[in-house]
Amino acid sequence: MRLSDRAPRVPADRLVADMVPPPRFDGVRFATYHPDPAQPSQAAAVTALESFASTLGGRPPGGGTPGGGGRRRWFRRAAPGSGPAGVYLDGGYGVGKTHLLASLWHAAPAPKAFGTFVELTNLVGALGFQPAVAALSGHRLLCIDEFELDDPGDTVLVSTLLGKLATAGVRLAATSNTLPDRLGEGRFAAADFMREIQGLSAHFSTVRIDGEDYRHRGLPRAPSPRTDAEVTAAAERTPGASLDDFPDLLAHLATVHPSRYGALTDGVRAVFLRGVRPVPDQATALRLVVLADRLYDRELPVLSSGVPFDGVFDQEMLAGGYRKKYLRAISRLSALAREGEGL
Repeated sequence: MRLSDRAPRVPADRLVADMVPPPRFDGVRFATYHPDPAQPSQAAAVTALESFASTLGGRPPGGGTPGGGGRRRWFRRAAPGSGPAGVYLDGGYGVGKTHLLASLWHAAPAPKAFGTFVELTNLVGALGFQPAVAALSGHRLLCIDEFELDDPGDTVLVSTLLGKLATAGVRLAATSNTLPDRLGEGRFAAADFMREIQGLSAHFSTVRIDGEDYRHRGLPRAPSPRTDAEVTAAAERTPGASLDDFPDLLAHLATVHPSRYGALTDGVRAVFLRGVRPVPDQATALRLVVLADRLYDRELPVLSSGVPFDGVFDQEMLAGGYRKKYLRAISRLSALAREGEGL
């Protein structure tokens, strides 16, 4: 099959129903997170999240952000029996933030939703703002992984969305590598949008998680790409394979809403790409980032020809405001390429 031949139509209710942790986090729980004894903040984070989870069993609290008026505070004491409106897991790469966020989701009663920041903004883009608010307002918990603000529009959008959800009684949890009051720094004129950024921080209390990036302990480099003939032959003998020429796939992604990139891979068991080359512009690069996230979420091995995946984004892109996104995509595509070696 060719991904570039597919044009999935995803009903709105599926977009919301699909907001669950990726399959690789199906089995994680607080008990399966093993804190590093040398990093006390890891055990403290588990305790804090278990306490937060214990406040989700009853009727979702209403009334907006805790603390009411007055000066917005970063750390605040929760009202008895309610807890903070949200928790924000701050820490470096590979310290287990997503493991803990997924564990919180598993511990919470339904209805609940889990998605990356990009998936959340894509959901709003697909449904419209008010329908998205309506679709999520009945949830007890919304978990947002990889929280980043890349442009002023997203800042205002997410600030308004989370404010309305918090007022409706939805509890919030998020992970990021950037403290909420510093989101947007280096990306755009953050000072011009400081009120919105401070409004975001008012919804969360911060839980810091320190530690070493477990993914960088002796991680091998991505394998070298294969030839076009090898990729084609491997695809032809692999059940459930998709086979695409990389430029065709990039062009096709521009015709599919990013919220449907997951559905694009329905029924696919392995992805084969011929002629991988540097992406031509930033819009194309950002679409590739979203596709890389969906392939990684679904644990789909990738076998490719052309340039290695660490060569698809040029140095200007890697030095720009979307650097973290591009590095994450390189890491994930390289990991899937290592899994693809067995094909």
